[in-house]
Amino acid sequence: MRPYIIGITGGSGSGKTTFIHRIREQFSPEEVCIVSQDDYYLPRDEQHTDERGEKNFDLPESFDKKAFRIDLQRLMTGETVVRQEYTFNNPLATPKTLSFLPAPVIIVEGLFVFHYKKIAPLLNLKVFINAKENLKVIRRIYRDQVERNYPIENMLYKYQHHVLPSYEHFIQPYKDDADLVINNNAHFEQGLAVLTGFIKGKLTEAQN
Repeated sequence: MRPYIIGITGGSGSGKTTFIHRIREQFSPEEVCIVSQDDYYLPRDEQHTDERGEKNFDLPESFDKKAFRIDLQRLMTGETVVRQEYTFNNPLATPKTLSFLPAPVIIVEGLFVFHYKKIAPLLNLKVFINAKENLKVIRRIYRDQVERNYPIENMLYKYQHHVLPSYEHFIQPYKDDADLVINNNAHFEQGLAVLTGFIKGKLTEAQN
């Protein structure tokens, strides 16, 4: 039986990572496999460099979309996928070896999962995590300082010149294509409850 594929996207700072973490808490890896586009970043020396000499990690071509697609297709045919975690060039972080197990429900999340022409058609359900722009800026600054040790001047420059233009060109236009839009300005509890209930229904169908 073909697994049910759910794609989750949203702008940087919208709360995708926290949302995915909450889903992961409710299901075993054998029930729901979660694959993040973040683990498919190309090496730093292959990233686009802007006119200021800064690397732009917020473009569709910043990722190895072919490997991303191939691994998703392998999971869909029942294979286990092993990949090294991407640590966002943080020298303090030790990358883990990630194992993705085939499951009845597969979630693929990332900035461009709706944009990639060979991945979007594989998605049975499209979920868009939405948040106000000012909240996304605050969340990204907090995340990048605490988790990735980035200087604030660099973060603000990247948000203005990389993150926001990319969102406007490659992410926001697909909001109208989403089957479910979850607003995360204050919280996402109701949207989370709707999606987890839907997933439980799909798991029940897979067992019958």
